[in-house]
Amino acid sequence: MATQFNEMRIDPEFEQKIPPITQEEFCTLEENILADGEILNAIIVWEGIIVDGHNRFKILLKHPEIPYHIHEKAFDNRFDAFAWICKNQLGRRNLTLEQRKYLIGKQYEAEKAAHGGDRKSETKSSSQSGNLNGEKTCERIAREHNIGKNTVIRAEVFANAVDAADDVSPGIRQNILSGRIKPTEKEVQEIISAEPIERSELVEQLCLPKTVRRGQNQCIQTEGMTVDDRDVNPRQPEHNVSRKLIQEISEGMVHSEGVAGATEGSMIYEMNDALEDMIFRWNLCRETYPVHVRSRTGKAKIKQLADQGIDYFRRIKKGGLWNEQQSKV
Repeated sequence: MATQFNEMRIDPEFEQKIPPITQEEFCTLEENILADGEILNAIIVWEGIIVDGHNRFKILLKHPEIPYHIHEKAFDNRFDAFAWICKNQLGRRNLTLEQRKYLIGKQYEAEKAAHGGDRKSETKSSSQSGNLNGEKTCERIAREHNIGKNTVIRAEVFANAVDAADDVSPGIRQNILSGRIKPTEKEVQEIISAEPIERSELVEQLCLPKTVRRGQNQCIQTEGMTVDDRDVNPRQPEHNVSRKLIQEISEGMVHSEGVAGATEGSMIYEMNDALEDMIFRWNLCRETYPVHVRSRTGKAKIKQLADQGIDYFRRIKKGGLWNEQQSKV
């Protein structure tokens, strides 16, 4: 039986995982729909729940006279519907790196829940989930997005940390996914590992500028002024901490052996994260700019960038990183 207008509804859990558009973009969409005289793209629903077209539906509520179309989708369960939403959103071209990581993580989480965990599927579930030759869920998703399976696993950790942070401080999810706040992998792991009662402080620290966050457990004296977490409003860090003071805090943390409190494990974690982000972003550019990637000038410039990266890593393999550091001491 076809879904009627008054049967369509928004599921908050589904909607909050979809990267929101700005108010300006919403107004532009509304203007375009009014100019067209109809909603050209169908609103996609599953058992009356909207899985694609939340903004079109909101515009329809404001202008019920506008013609529209409804497309029905069939899913085995709520997890399958959620996984489809993530994959559908990943087809968008204007996602931030954080949004893509989040959606891949939530897709992985949903598909594991729908098909009994990340394991080799049995024959019956293999055809349903799209697994080939007994692939694990993380391996198949990695292949779909042309990334490593460890990146998929880390994306789930990132997504869960974002949700945990938003539970503590509603609204921070959007700040992270928009790129206004960029947590390190170490900070993501800390949020996930912490007890719920401890997460509030970690999330507050996450709102601070990165240079201040690195010294979050220290109290540093500069020009007779004491700065610690109590002196900084995490909601408005840029207004409360001057750039000069932030620089002084950062410089005060560095000594002859590197950054205070740093460990070899955290260093490797950060470097690995940076490497995977680089690979992820290059793959994203390849998908986003297919014409330019294949053009003669595009290929030449990409090769130049690749050569720069190769030269850098060759120096690393030859011991260049630590030799250069030692020469500065």
